[in-house]
Amino acid sequence: MPAPDLTVNPERYADPAASRHHAPGAYAQVLPGLHTWMLDWAFEPGAVDAGREVLRAALAETDGAAQVWVREPTVEHDTIAASVGLRAGRDLYELRVPLPLREAAPRLEWQPFRPGLDEDAWLEVNNRAFSWHPEQGGWSRDQITEHEREPWFDPAGFVMHWVDGRLAGFCWTKVHPADGGEPPLGEIYVIAADPDFAGRGLGRALTATGLDWMHRERAIDVGMLYVDADNAAAVHLYDRMGFTRHHTDRAYARGELGLALSSG
Repeated sequence: MPAPDLTVNPERYADPAASRHHAPGAYAQVLPGLHTWMLDWAFEPGAVDAGREVLRAALAETDGAAQVWVREPTVEHDTIAASVGLRAGRDLYELRVPLPLREAAPRLEWQPFRPGLDEDAWLEVNNRAFSWHPEQGGWSRDQITEHEREPWFDPAGFVMHWVDGRLAGFCWTKVHPADGGEPPLGEIYVIAADPDFAGRGLGRALTATGLDWMHRERAIDVGMLYVDADNAAAVHLYDRMGFTRHHTDRAYARGELGLALSSG
């Protein structure tokens, strides 16, 4: 159950090299991603024409696969996206939960990620668990080491659960500082169990363990994660743990990757 990778995450980017387009009441931003162009798009109620204008201008700078991310999509977003040849790829829920969790959940014995030692074990489990996923599957060692250089990376909160010397599952956490009226947030960034360990309740236990670490060690009082809206099992699990929906992000897609996302 992955959160979006940084290069496909519908968070608001702050890249001085990104291409930005503005019109009264509308905005679009273009960034290259790992496998596709990424666009962040928004317009104010009533600014439909401006919204269409900036989206067309932004798409004109790209070719091939593209994803256009919208926060809290409306019928107007759907209509404009269809008019420029995009289709709905997927919806992501951002879920949040107060910490500590309201109900006790099992915590696991674990050790933190060890840079320089644990990359290969993590890659094996991640790529097995997400073999079906167009973004999170197929990671390389270069990708994880690149993430280790990010200023937010904290190996102390990268939960690694081992069974008899084998990595059974992991919970990669990410702390977001308070920003723009938002409280500090503790994100379950990527979480997975090796398929060989399925059916042991590791998803719930890994989630609880990661959230517990962020609450105790980083004084985080609000946990969050992203989940695909059509992943009914995961949504149900998080609902039982006390998560509630904060908002929905929708990806409109163009190209082959968009097909994969819409069918995944």
